[in-house]
Amino acid sequence: MNLREKYNIPAQTVITIAGTVGVGKSTMTQALAEALNFRTSYEKVDTNPYLDKFYEDFAAWSFHLQVYFLAERFKEQKRIFEYGGGFIQDRSIYEDTGIFAKMHYDKGTMSPTDYETYKNLFDAMVMTPYFPHPDLLIYIEGPVEKIIERIQCRGREMEQQTSHDYWYEMHERYENWINNFNACSVLRITIDDYDLKKDEGAVEQIVKRIATMLEQTAHLRQ
Repeated sequence: MNLREKYNIPAQTVITIAGTVGVGKSTMTQALAEALNFRTSYEKVDTNPYLDKFYEDFAAWSFHLQVYFLAERFKEQKRIFEYGGGFIQDRSIYEDTGIFAKMHYDKGTMSPTDYETYKNLFDAMVMTPYFPHPDLLIYIEGPVEKIIERIQCRGREMEQQTSHDYWYEMHERYENWINNFNACSVLRITIDDYDLKKDEGAVEQIVKRIATMLEQTAHLRQ
């Protein structure tokens, strides 16, 4: 019996993992997919034609990058629900507009016209009754100093070369975003509480919390 059956987690469940760069979203995605016998859905970073250009010049490429991510995440969300669920998804579609696009608009690296166009596109695609929202969003959080340390140790080269001030601001914006997020139920997990690479039992503790949260959400919907 796998953990999904042990804790009565529905086979069609869709769980999205959210959090800033360096918190361990990919590790969490893989661990939960294996524990629950679910498929995985990873962010397509290496094939993104704008990412390197973006890190070289935020103002020139922020709009292009955000539209690309929006289109790719929308297609992936559609694919997940066409499969009938049973997925762990690395990064949510909601973070793009709530954090990244807004940050570039606030800092002047995305023009007001581009930001308004992006927001209108996002709202038309995602903020409708027809968009398939996940059953649960797992938000991974932790001290910003530890997150920056992780980025410096094993982040991509372009991330390692990015100013620490950028990561401090990103961390703050993530905290503000999650405190106001209401598109689906949220389970908050702190990186200090679980070590998925060293502690084999850690993933079951997380699965227990997932099961409890899904059960509570189901009761509220009745």
